[in-house]
Amino acid sequence: MALVSAESTNPSSFNGSDSSGGNKINRYESQKRRDWNTFCQYLRNHRPVPISASMCNGTHVLEFLHYLDQFGKTKVHNPTCPFFGMPNPPSPCACPLRQAWGSLDALIGRLRAAYDQEIHGGSNPFGDGAVRFYLRDVRDFQSKARGVSYHKKRKRPNRNITTTSQSSS
Repeated sequence: MALVSAESTNPSSFNGSDSSGGNKINRYESQKRRDWNTFCQYLRNHRPVPISASMCNGTHVLEFLHYLDQFGKTKVHNPTCPFFGMPNPPSPCACPLRQAWGSLDALIGRLRAAYDQEIHGGSNPFGDGAVRFYLRDVRDFQSKARGVSYHKKRKRPNRNITTTSQSSS
């Protein structure tokens, strides 16, 4: 998710190289840094009073997720839309574009890891119960709106299928 970038609030943590030497950071670390910087920029621009990352809570995280919806690219049909529940609607409608659940879930995972890396101590607002509930609600609503259900992928047991050769004599 390409979001507005900002300067890091703690340059020593996200300096563009890993601890083993001058190697470039991987894609995940780059996304995590970009997302953290965007969240910190959002907190700095918070009104009426800017908030530091160490002082934010689950409510601020939810406000941030609502703010990001304006940049979404996923059509989410309202319950009053005639295409509600249709995976492939036949024509366009005026329903809003929002962030996809999978994108929000991945974003929260990266921000949760970044918070633990940047802010030492205290409870992580990205793991707050309200945030988890919101993500579950978004997932369920989007699956109903699209007519596609999200099933948690289960690991299939490793079945050793052995073929026994029977010889006929």
